[in-house]
Amino acid sequence: MQEPNKKELSRRRILPVTMLALFIDSMGIGIVLPVAPRLIMELTGLQLSQAAPLGGYLTVAYALMQFLFSPVLGNLSDHFGRKPILMGSLAALSLDYLLMGFSQTIIWLFVGRLISGVAGATFATANAVVADLTVPAERAKFFGLNGMAWGMGFIVGPVIGGLLGQFGPRTPFFAASLFAATNFVLALILLRETLAPENRRPFTLRRANLLGAFRALRAIPAAFGLLGVLFLYQIGHDTIPSTWAWVTRAKFGWTEREVGMSLSALGLGIAFVQGGLVSPITRKLGERRTVYLGFLCGAAGYFGYAMAISGGMLLLCIPLASLLGLAMPSVRAIMSRSVPANAQGELQGALSGVVSFTAIVAPFAMTQLFHAATIPNAAWQMPGAPFIAAALALVLAAVMFRRASG
Repeated sequence: MQEPNKKELSRRRILPVTMLALFIDSMGIGIVLPVAPRLIMELTGLQLSQAAPLGGYLTVAYALMQFLFSPVLGNLSDHFGRKPILMGSLAALSLDYLLMGFSQTIIWLFVGRLISGVAGATFATANAVVADLTVPAERAKFFGLNGMAWGMGFIVGPVIGGLLGQFGPRTPFFAASLFAATNFVLALILLRETLAPENRRPFTLRRANLLGAFRALRAIPAAFGLLGVLFLYQIGHDTIPSTWAWVTRAKFGWTEREVGMSLSALGLGIAFVQGGLVSPITRKLGERRTVYLGFLCGAAGYFGYAMAISGGMLLLCIPLASLLGLAMPSVRAIMSRSVPANAQGELQGALSGVVSFTAIVAPFAMTQLFHAATIPNAAWQMPGAPFIAAALALVLAAVMFRRASG
């Protein structure tokens, strides 16, 4: 039997650590989702429909900071290495959850979201680690495994958040802080640097912004078309965390516990698709057909969410909607094959910038749409309207991908 080479051994030791970091980070985010509506209503005294736009604004605050700082952190990781950026992000997140847990006004909740947006470099850094340690042909598989780890966090996190929410809407924030601190300690002990010194490059402000990153990506064939595909995908993806708790409370009167359990079912679907189906389906169908399958199944599932007339019907749509997770690992793999080793952090920073820009647009638009469709004098009472809009975005993404990929 052939002995594994040094890079193979590094991959076996390091990639599980980054996946664990993603799992714990996602779990921390998922913990607070079930209690967010109640905490906002408690701090402001507003009712559900009126409080929903504030929930959107909080997500926009987070996304705006991600939009501004993801390219900076991506370029810093190309200069200093992946581990220091990941460690700083985890430490800041742990302190930030404490700040939000102790917030007595909505203003401090906004401050906390701004800080967490600056610190939220975990996913982009983990994907840069994948690019450092894998050959191009395997990247879709390992990007999918990172997505699975993130999805697994959404299995555990919302369940814990829903259960802890019974002890008050602040309790899950303290638990999230503890998980982020645990993540920091584990990464400090177990994570090794993956960016070799010869592959590093100087940090420059000219490149450390989204426009600079986009200029650097001009050499990638059809880059901007694929970035547009990513934007539309994220519109659909971000509709879930920004409106799920609001829609299910409005349609079915769900409690924090029921919201948490349903979000965990969503996480299970994402984890199964990205961890178990991306690799075999990509091998069988090829990257392009896998992307089409993911977008069209996702659109159908989201339309089912919108039309569901009972909680049971909504849950039955989760397996179909979860197939959306097939799409982005292949899109990311197509793009990552087109840049050199010393630009993978920049690429992931640019992709994270697009994700963050979408996270500015989607929560604002979708919570406003929910508000308009649920206020007492609305012309058409339709709490599921955000999911219809998301389904249309996914169909358009499939069309744009066909144009961008030839």
